Amino acid sequence: MQVAITCRHGNIRDEVREHIARKSGKLLTYFERVSAIQVTVEFEKDRIHVEILVDTEHRHNFVSHDIGEDVTVTFENALHKMEQQIKKYKQKIQDHRRHRPTGEVLDRETVVDDAKSE
Repeated sequence: MQVAITCRHGNIRDEVREHIARKSGKLLTYFERVSAIQVTVEFEKDRIHVEILVDTEHRHNFVSHDIGEDVTVTFENALHKMEQQIKKYKQKIQDHRRHRPTGEVLDRETVVDDAKSE
């Protein structure tokens, strides 16, 4: 997985760059199919705009952004939004309705036990 950090109209310190890379890498704990993360920090007149793009395998990309006064705080807010999107998507794709796998073959005793209990 690659983490790319881009700055527009300004620079960030190396400590902040390492912090962003380390925290962005933790998105893998929520969703394993992350292939690339792009973080863009844009400095405007009196505010900072942070955008996070997450590229995943076999699915659409996730985007989150935030505007604030401080790079670290703004990044943390955008990262929190990204975590929520990924958690919601993962919850959506998981199938919680089934008790047994579809391909599982039922034996005669299980069918008889289920019929008796009803």
